[in-house]
Amino acid sequence: MTLVGLAARNALRNRFRTLLTIAGVSVAIIAFVLLRTVITSWNIAAEYSAKDRIASRHKVSFVISLPKRYIDTVREVDGVKEATWMSWFGGKDPRNPDNFFANFAVDPKTFLEVYDEVSVPPEQRTAWLEDRQGALVGSSLARQLGVKVGDKFTMQGTIFPGDWTINVSGIYTSTRKSFDQSSLMFHWDYMNESLPSSRRDQIGWIVSRIDDPGRGAEVGATIDRIFDQYDNQTLTMSERAMNLSFVGMFSAILKAIDIVTGIILFILLMILANTIAMGVRERTSEYGALRALGFSPAHIRFFIIGESTTIGLAAGLVGIAIAWPIVNGGMSRFIEENMGGMFPYFRVETSTLVLAMVLALALGALAGVVPAIQAGKLTVVNALRRVE
Repeated sequence: MTLVGLAARNALRNRFRTLLTIAGVSVAIIAFVLLRTVITSWNIAAEYSAKDRIASRHKVSFVISLPKRYIDTVREVDGVKEATWMSWFGGKDPRNPDNFFANFAVDPKTFLEVYDEVSVPPEQRTAWLEDRQGALVGSSLARQLGVKVGDKFTMQGTIFPGDWTINVSGIYTSTRKSFDQSSLMFHWDYMNESLPSSRRDQIGWIVSRIDDPGRGAEVGATIDRIFDQYDNQTLTMSERAMNLSFVGMFSAILKAIDIVTGIILFILLMILANTIAMGVRERTSEYGALRALGFSPAHIRFFIIGESTTIGLAAGLVGIAIAWPIVNGGMSRFIEENMGGMFPYFRVETSTLVLAMVLALALGALAGVVPAIQAGKLTVVNALRRVE
């Protein structure tokens, strides 16, 4: 029997207590993996943003519109290959008004050229371009709304009041993580022509595709300089910066999740430390006998820290084995379909699993440090005298 084997076998001396500890720590690991997945998934659109796209919005805020004529000026800027425009529509499903989903009024032809990761079958693409009331619906959103190609769908306007009837011309998928599959896009012309004259010819923001990703900042600065003398000035940024600005609006939520994650780790540490401390108290006389046989204080400390690390390892493996299928199974599909605007891709990253395993091992070892130090200080006489 090696020292490592003996330390590991000590973890099974009280199997019921050890199993309860592993169960409690596993629950903490599952919660940790879930919360970290929320944070990584929230930032994933920014991480996978296209490097050759920049976005121009009103300098003050996203909610302030720009004149549509700006698009022609942007297209003339050196370095811009193509540009499209979008407006946030803010429509709801009247059958379920509490169900949020992203919906935009776009220019169909240029939209598909700028967002080339949006994949649509050729016949559906043609149908969308030709139908003024046509719409593209993400595959996840289509399942959520229960619609298919050829169906009519009515959106209840909020920013643009009224009932808006659209035809589902196509179902799109995304070939990159930079664009979610839970959005709806329809013709900007259809929306614009239905508005009062005072609200026409206004767009939300402009997205440009540039010929050299390395010139993004330069091209953006050029666009902003052009409009510096206009009544409506612009702020141009990379797609990554634009996505991060959306995430920034929820920074308080992300901070709260980070705090909760820290609390979970602290609870994990306390659960392990309590189990190890109880085991050390019960086996104090045994450690005295080992010392009498010639084992050093370092050996005693090794046994205790080895035992706590073994429990941490077992709990980490169990927690990961449960968390991975839970998150990547039914939960990922549910969140992508119902919250795709915020979580276009909800999966457990390998880095999250590795981090969870490392923390389980590290906290397991840390939980045994104090009991190990105390046990190492006991003299042989005092240890043998103590009877639990």
